[in-house]
Amino acid sequence: MGRGRVELKRIENKINRQVTFSKRRNGLLKKAHEISVLCDAEVAVIVFSHKGKLSEYSTDSCMEKILERYERYSYAERQLVSMDSETQLQIMQGNWTVEYSRLTAKIELLQRNRRHYLGEDLDSLTLKDLTGLEQQIDISLKQIRARRNQLMNETISDLQKRVKEIATVYFIISILLFFF
Repeated sequence: MGRGRVELKRIENKINRQVTFSKRRNGLLKKAHEISVLCDAEVAVIVFSHKGKLSEYSTDSCMEKILERYERYSYAERQLVSMDSETQLQIMQGNWTVEYSRLTAKIELLQRNRRHYLGEDLDSLTLKDLTGLEQQIDISLKQIRARRNQLMNETISDLQKRVKEIATVYFIISILLFFF
């Protein structure tokens, strides 16, 4: 025998509200996982508690990819709604709006990432985001240093070869001068 229907209104008791939030959040995240596995769907769920704590779920750890896709489609939809029917028909035939919005979203994402790599506009990032950004920068820095060291070693080798060549030429010239 099941429970009766729950009346949807704010729970006044703080403790009961927090317990209900935790249970329902866990249930929501579980359902998101189930639908992603059963239906092979890309799912992203973002939940902020009343204290601002973030809970998230995304399939195969691709939250950014799903959000980028969402931005693309919602932007294209807004563009279509704001246009007259003749323009909509033209755009639907060419399907350029979707491509344009996809590229626009990609440009915005790249510009945002560029600002983050330059240490700008970091206020919107969470601790997890900042840690990931720091790790990416560390990896990039290691690759840059490795390439710089490789170039320096190649330059040193070239200079050593030149020194040997010059020493050989100097030796030959000194022998020739000695005999003449």
